[in-house]
Amino acid sequence: MFQSFSLLPLLGIFAVAAGGIWMSGIQLSNATDVLSQRLGLGQALGGVILLAIATNLSEIAITVSAAASNNTGVAVGNILGGIGIQTLVLVALDAFGMREKVSLTYKAASLTLVIEGLLVVAVLVVAIMGTQLPSSLIAFRVGPDALAIALIWVLGVWLIGRANKGLPWHDSAGDAPNTQAQPKGHSQARTEQQATREGHSTARAATVFVIAAVVTLVAGVVLERAGDGIADHIRMSGVLFGATVLAAATSLPELSTGLTSARAGDYQLAISDIFGGNAFLPVLFLPATLISGRAVLPQAQDTDIYLAGLAILLTSGYLTGLIFRPKRRVLGMGVDSLAVLILYVIGTAGLFAIALGGHHGG
Repeated sequence: MFQSFSLLPLLGIFAVAAGGIWMSGIQLSNATDVLSQRLGLGQALGGVILLAIATNLSEIAITVSAAASNNTGVAVGNILGGIGIQTLVLVALDAFGMREKVSLTYKAASLTLVIEGLLVVAVLVVAIMGTQLPSSLIAFRVGPDALAIALIWVLGVWLIGRANKGLPWHDSAGDAPNTQAQPKGHSQARTEQQATREGHSTARAATVFVIAAVVTLVAGVVLERAGDGIADHIRMSGVLFGATVLAAATSLPELSTGLTSARAGDYQLAISDIFGGNAFLPVLFLPATLISGRAVLPQAQDTDIYLAGLAILLTSGYLTGLIFRPKRRVLGMGVDSLAVLILYVIGTAGLFAIALGGHHGG
């Protein structure tokens, strides 16, 4: 689409598309909150699916666009790289979103969040296993790996729904003592109440959702195509660009909505949104396989497998934080967030070492 453009116009187009994703992401989040509350979806399966799709529309657009143009390397890199970057959003929330001088995981600690984090780990493990399968293992444009990830995600979301209704523990909600004062999701209810006070109808919320979704989808496609051109100009592999710059640009809505939730004292929702989005991202391997007609995961590069491992490591860091609940802050953030940040910096250095070393797995 932008093959004839020089680097400067491409950077401008990329910045405008990223801005479009940021702005429409905020509108999508608010409209999703209103619709979830008014349609009675809440923390139920429908609400989780609606939120997962809404917060990952740009990733969906990039995956579909890349798969349609047989550029599956960018699709895989964006999905797996996106999980690492979106986990890093929690570091920003811990550093800049906390109203109290304690760590994010201290105030958010909940068994339900641990289950959500374990779902992220589970789908990533299956994704890594899928990279080792023969690419010929595909029938009716569906591979067993992509199908297994989708089924595990549905089962995991159902289990999370069960956990939200109560757990057979001392605290049936599974919350640790001295966590957030109000229940998880109270900031969503507040958004809906404000919309009601301002006289915004459900039809208006639905219209805003659709318009913001279209803007996000178009911006996502433009971002992928412009990013492809930028990667060519700066002689950076599509996989590396997809896993770093592109993944960072598509994580802007999560950063915005996460900061809003954290500053409203809805710390559990802030983490839940990130874990929920991360668990959903590998499900996109299913539409990528359907569209391209090829098994996507067996074509994965060494860098893709490495990124999946890094995402598991970062998620495990926060799972440990949710269990141990470090209260102390170091350099303006919880000890677990600092550890995750250090792991990400070291991990990204390793990613570049693999890419520059010229290894190609799969």
